[in-house]
Amino acid sequence: MVDYRQQHSADWLRHFAHRGHHGARPLAAGVEGAVYWLDEGTVAKVWSGRPPADLPLTRQVYADLARRLLPFATPDILEVEEHEGVLVTYERALPGSPFGQDTPVRPEERDVPAEETDALLTVLRGLATVPGTEAMRQLTVQGDDRPLWAGHTRFPDALAGLVQRALRRHGNVLDAHVTDLSAKVARAVQSLKALPDTAVTVIHGDLVPPNLHVDDRGRPVALLDFGFFTTAGDPAFEAAVTAAIWDMYGPHAEQRTAALTRLFATELHHDPGTLALYQTVYALTTYDLFSSDGSDGHFRWCAALLNRGPGR
Repeated sequence: MVDYRQQHSADWLRHFAHRGHHGARPLAAGVEGAVYWLDEGTVAKVWSGRPPADLPLTRQVYADLARRLLPFATPDILEVEEHEGVLVTYERALPGSPFGQDTPVRPEERDVPAEETDALLTVLRGLATVPGTEAMRQLTVQGDDRPLWAGHTRFPDALAGLVQRALRRHGNVLDAHVTDLSAKVARAVQSLKALPDTAVTVIHGDLVPPNLHVDDRGRPVALLDFGFFTTAGDPAFEAAVTAAIWDMYGPHAEQRTAALTRLFATELHHDPGTLALYQTVYALTTYDLFSSDGSDGHFRWCAALLNRGPGR
């Protein structure tokens, strides 16, 4: 498990300069690794949080996405190297700017602005057209020790197994902050196993503003950073998680989560109870991905969601 977000390093800037990319500069950093902007319209991703053995699956997932005529671009790996045991991919720089960089983001507003809901609905509808593939089923979500679908033929059952494994990691830490945790876990697992079968599509799993690129009119033009919770699954899971994490820490985060959950239930025809269940599952399975001792903001966010209930 990765304990903290990866950091940029001057050593990597020197490495890229040695390869001829003298204009390299830090661009972004996440749980899986750090991204650098290179000259010539490419970026490099240093995958500190993902072993090189996973690369063929990642490339196949990218190819599976590219086969669909989506209204936004997705990642395209141009070259691969392994440097001192660390995987590095050189990828085509995607168009647009991260949501909020060149478009107005007004977290002080209680209501979610229309430009945000329009963009999110476009992306969710697009992703729901991409069938889940065998490569997607073989991916391991962040923090786990095996492919999500291993030993399962249904997405809800795979999630139930993940919940139980995740609580074995640092469930004692979570238990100290969540009332009746064991009962909530038992209800979540039982509810997952009772869900009906659904169509299985690609799940991005980390649809937050930095991962959504838009043009100067706020229209989605690229979706990047697949990998944190990328898999094949119920498109309602994508909608539920997106509603919960799009604005996690703003002054009206809870109200916005509730509003987006209602909107996605109505516009995308998802059952509200299923959305709420999936939000609980997300908290139960990602609570310790940024620290193992409960010292980070994501842990506190997960604990708060579990204590108050999802989507409200």
